Amino acid sequence: MTQASPSAAPPVVSFREAFLFWLKLGFISFGGPAGQIAIMHAELVERRRWISERRFLHALNYCMVLPGPEAQQLATYIGWLMHRSWGGIVAGALFVLPSLLILIALSWVYIAFGNVPLVAGLFYGIKPAVTAIVVQAAHRIGSRALKNRILWGIAAASFVAIFALNLPFPAIVAAAALIGYIGGRVAPETFKTGGGHGSAQKSYGLALIDDDTPTPAHARFRWGRLMSIAIVGAALWLIPMGLLTLHFGWRHDLTQMGWFFTKAALLTFGGAYAVLPYVYQGAVTHYGWLTPTQMIDGLALGETTPGPLIMVVAFVGFVGGYVKAVFGPDSLFLAGAVAATLVTWFTFLPSFLFILAGGPLVEATHNDLKFTAPLTAITAAVVGVILNLALFFGYHVLWPAGFSGRFDAISAAIAVAAAIALFRFKRNVIHVIGACALAGLLVRLLAG
Repeated sequence: MTQASPSAAPPVVSFREAFLFWLKLGFISFGGPAGQIAIMHAELVERRRWISERRFLHALNYCMVLPGPEAQQLATYIGWLMHRSWGGIVAGALFVLPSLLILIALSWVYIAFGNVPLVAGLFYGIKPAVTAIVVQAAHRIGSRALKNRILWGIAAASFVAIFALNLPFPAIVAAAALIGYIGGRVAPETFKTGGGHGSAQKSYGLALIDDDTPTPAHARFRWGRLMSIAIVGAALWLIPMGLLTLHFGWRHDLTQMGWFFTKAALLTFGGAYAVLPYVYQGAVTHYGWLTPTQMIDGLALGETTPGPLIMVVAFVGFVGGYVKAVFGPDSLFLAGAVAATLVTWFTFLPSFLFILAGGPLVEATHNDLKFTAPLTAITAAVVGVILNLALFFGYHVLWPAGFSGRFDAISAAIAVAAAIALFRFKRNVIHVIGACALAGLLVRLLAG
């Protein structure tokens, strides 16, 4: 693409050019939401100048408020702003599609060949690394969110609620939101932390969508358009759910996957790590779609593939469909692939609807959006929930046969080494997983 000078706005971007960029982004979007947002900022704000810094941050702050993967929603928002609804749909879908295809392939290799010594050795080293990664996630979110004693108390209470009382994750989120709602009125200063990415401080030259660029006609709020999106969105949920119910019945695994992951999609405040305990409670404990060990392995695969980390749900769906043989014993791969695609559809559908329906409201004002007090409290509660997840992973990695069994000192050493690499030396997550996988393979080969 020919670069315009900073003093001149870039040329109009064609749909084809945007399509190719979103496709490329889908294959290089490693590094979790922070890395993905950084890639989009570097490409779209700094290099290509499709959107200004202020408009980029304005859109991002809205996406941070929503449940769902903020990086994927940000891509959808920018695609929608540039090329109407189809632009947003293409941008969001291409952010997810490569990850889905890769995870289907990796999930099949895992479930079909997981007992092969090579694969087993790699995952032996990966599991402790995942435990350290989840601890780092709790620390990262906690250091940003827990700014006073009240928020620390909410985090501690949420940990006790899920660890000791085994309360469901939605109940914890609801209680935290209520506390935040009341606290925001009684002590508003206490709940001012969290959310937002600040104000734009830099200018990289004139952008195609600049600070003072008028809102395009399709991005202006209209009640008729909002109702149309609501009706289409309801149909896109009701039709597949209705067909699943009619063909298989409400209790069938595929139908329950659709229903369960719809609920999960609406609970992803605070990122994928926040909703993983809820996915564990349902997929492992309630439905038995996969084992605790498989859940850890699925998170490792999600960390090492492009796309949102919440794409781990595709692994959950594949393993559940494969193990439950929902299409019979002769169609195991088909069952897994269909289940993975199904849960991806129900997980991401709300994200598209939030952007297409709410985008015009955001474009109506260019003031920075802030987290509300309930969302600040929810973020604090999420810290306690993620800490519980880290303990859950640590237990299954360090005592694979339960507390009555042998303590796995080698796994503990790998976990400590991974934690040092992440906390002390700030190493990339993918590098840490790769090194730990090789260490696990080496240990298994020497032991064998």
